[in-house]
Amino acid sequence: MSCVKVVSLQVNYDEVRAVDNISFELEKGRVYGFLGPNGSGKTSTIKALAGILEPACGEIILNGHDLATARQKALLKVGYMPDFAPVYENLQVWEYLDVFAAAYGLPSAERPGHISKWLEKTDLTSKKEALVRGLSRGMRQRLVFARTLLSTPDIILLDEPASGLDPISRKQMRDILKECRGNGAAILISSHILSELSEFVDSLIILEKGRLVMSGSIEDIRSRLGGGQKLALRFSRPEDGEIFRNLLAEENIEAGRVVQDQERYVVIFKGSSGAAGGFLQKLMGRGVSPLECAISSDDVEDIFLKVGAREVA
Repeated sequence: MSCVKVVSLQVNYDEVRAVDNISFELEKGRVYGFLGPNGSGKTSTIKALAGILEPACGEIILNGHDLATARQKALLKVGYMPDFAPVYENLQVWEYLDVFAAAYGLPSAERPGHISKWLEKTDLTSKKEALVRGLSRGMRQRLVFARTLLSTPDIILLDEPASGLDPISRKQMRDILKECRGNGAAILISSHILSELSEFVDSLIILEKGRLVMSGSIEDIRSRLGGGQKLALRFSRPEDGEIFRNLLAEENIEAGRVVQDQERYVVIFKGSSGAAGGFLQKLMGRGVSPLECAISSDDVEDIFLKVGAREVA
């Protein structure tokens, strides 16, 4: 079920068109990777969805409410985390969250429970009484993440949320977002750490120069790009390599789809997801026992580069 609908969105900065007539929808219980080079319009789009920027034209519907005409209702269950979030330096950590809990309309009796819950989830319980100005960048990022989820939003907008986080904190963030997805939230996440998005993103929205160049589920985009699977092989015997090359010829696999790095070969299969496994089975049926073999699909970074979104707007 769609909880975010964007129709013909356009965002301008004076004479510069940052977002150029894009349309997409977000469904509940899914995580969307928002990709594009610097200057492609990702942050401007997220700010427009969060009500920070007023679009030049277009329509934004959040949970059935038009952001332009029913702003308060539209934003009631939206959590927004900017790339560089301002913080109140002279507040204690719990006070910072309490301010936002009040702004979100949480009853005063419920605030301490919500605050304790998110301090624990973001590993900040020990810093509860500390002043915000004494926190490291990573701790501040975790604090803002806790603030974003404080009201249990069902639309979560994240702009480079892992910036400044160590690997353990990034894993904790991924686990929390998976939990939010399981609870039915729609999550839009912009990140340059593409390898990490591959682990839990369901769909992609790719921008370039303010325009939407491709969107859809990862499997759908792989199919549209003609992508399939990669089979990586390393042989222990020279004769195995010869059998391998003979099978490539029999299967009419073009040379351009085979990459050789010394004794390691990578074969790119298009079409059905079982093509790589079928080839490997035939190879082993001819007595070949690879020293190393691995089957993988295009990840988020592979897809991004194939789409060609490399040019800075």
